[in-house]
Amino acid sequence: METAFFKYFPSSLGWPEPYHPVNRKNQELKCLETLAPNVMVMHVKHSHVIPQHFKKAIMNELKNKVVVIYGAGGEIGGAVARAFAREGARLFLTGRRLAPVEAVARDIVSAGGEAEAAQVDALDEQAIDKHLQFVVAKAGCIDISFNAIGNSPTSYLGASLVEMDLKQFIMPITSYIISYFLTARLAARRMLLNKSGVIMTVSAPPARIGTPNGGYGPSQAAKEALTRYLSKELAPQGIRVVCLQPHGMPETETIKEIFESRAATAGVTWEQFTAYLAGMNHPKRFMTLAEMANVAVFVASDKASVLMGTTVNMTMGALDD
Repeated sequence: METAFFKYFPSSLGWPEPYHPVNRKNQELKCLETLAPNVMVMHVKHSHVIPQHFKKAIMNELKNKVVVIYGAGGEIGGAVARAFAREGARLFLTGRRLAPVEAVARDIVSAGGEAEAAQVDALDEQAIDKHLQFVVAKAGCIDISFNAIGNSPTSYLGASLVEMDLKQFIMPITSYIISYFLTARLAARRMLLNKSGVIMTVSAPPARIGTPNGGYGPSQAAKEALTRYLSKELAPQGIRVVCLQPHGMPETETIKEIFESRAATAGVTWEQFTAYLAGMNHPKRFMTLAEMANVAVFVASDKASVLMGTTVNMTMGALDD
């Protein structure tokens, strides 16, 4: 059985006649919101039944690319994993907790993609290295390393910098930068063998604007600086290093936790909080996880070959570079 993936805009248009699934005995249609928004999945027994204009829409931007994602059980990591799978990538998904990573892998496999889940602490150098050895032994190489780990903001939000103790301040800095350094360095060692690869991570606007987020802003600024340092060293060897910088997406648990931590003291509702975030963006709306993942696909693809050593501004105008 073959599997084809198609963009579908909008859902009200449906499949054109005579290709509607109800008119073909050898077709089955599935719409999986868990795969990615605006994506239809059609399972067909014979590829000749696919109309030519739909064949052109089949996604292959990352066909046969071997991808390792850290923090794949989170909203950003999961969205990127599903988008990469849609584009033909072979995925090795990891996370500190196995259950949510397995859930993402199941979604991808059920839609016809390739994904394996593993429990890997992205702060444990030996665990990362062992997993990458497994990936190379099974897939032959590593083409893309994507670090999307997160942590609970409630552990470092609240207190002012003047009142904050060192442990609370340093926690996001050590976790984010150590994880990024370890995963990038260990992936690069494998990529250097083929002189090819893409290393990616995610930053946030507090890296460049003053917000009451303790050590979170400095941690993101450190990731952006490390992106430039890694690129300077690795780009001559054919390895691109790029950081993505989206702006607060209410779909993520991080934004929900930030709201909950401030709602009581600030006296704001969820609607007021999200309206404030949307108001910072030029179109006065949020970026969605699907939009963020689509940009990640482009940056990871060969079409973005000139993007390296940079942070891609995805803040919809909220941050002026």
